[in-house]
Amino acid sequence: MNRRPLRIGLSARIYHPQIGATGLQSKSLQYLEQSVAHWAMSRNVMVLMIPAVSGDAKVHRSSIRLSDYAEYLDGLILQGGADINPQSYGEEASHPDWVGDRVRDAYEMELLHEFMEAGKAVLGICRGAQLINVALGGTLYQDIATQIATAGAHLHPDYDRHSHAIEWTSDSELAKLYPGIGGGRVVSIHHQAIKALGRDLRVEARGSDDGLIEAIRLQSGRPYVLGVQWHPEFHPPGNEELLDCTPILDEFLGAARGRRW
Repeated sequence: MNRRPLRIGLSARIYHPQIGATGLQSKSLQYLEQSVAHWAMSRNVMVLMIPAVSGDAKVHRSSIRLSDYAEYLDGLILQGGADINPQSYGEEASHPDWVGDRVRDAYEMELLHEFMEAGKAVLGICRGAQLINVALGGTLYQDIATQIATAGAHLHPDYDRHSHAIEWTSDSELAKLYPGIGGGRVVSIHHQAIKALGRDLRVEARGSDDGLIEAIRLQSGRPYVLGVQWHPEFHPPGNEELLDCTPILDEFLGAARGRRW
């Protein structure tokens, strides 16, 4: 008897209506970046985007809740995108460009807590890693370049062609996942970074040059919660210059498979 494919939920990016705009730009849009969905689908799993159940648009309400998605799906990927609003971790934005998206913050924090409560596996990518940290009481650097004088480049005009080196912490699960390999090069697209760790989180990887936190994991291991600051979906298969992120995907999917009902 064939097992049904895993059902993995992907959090939505949110486009908010623009004042004075017409057409689609006057509407609330919820969308995903294609590469992250295809990365997960490469292991023959079903990927379903989870829409926010509230927002700034006029909608017809239903009785469906985010907890229903957590019950139905096997795991969750929190994708990248807009900054975390500093008010989400008790600060005010130091610059107008860094206000982020508080509506999305609230939606994804609720989504994260529902999946954790259901004991389902969670993988956070870039913003997703920062969201996990903030949701568990941690804080962020609002802007690496202006707050950390010794930091390397984590944001570059080359976008998904820019990479930098990371290394595992010696006792991390990532070090066990990559035996004999101390780290690798990863695609980096972010100007904010984890500052103070959230509750029950441990550091799994850091930047080789500047020591910035690049991966975090829930210490208890139950449920499985991992956040990576880089973009594994932008690592082409077989690229010898970039870290092969297949082991991370397989570990996440293995945890999701172990918690299916």
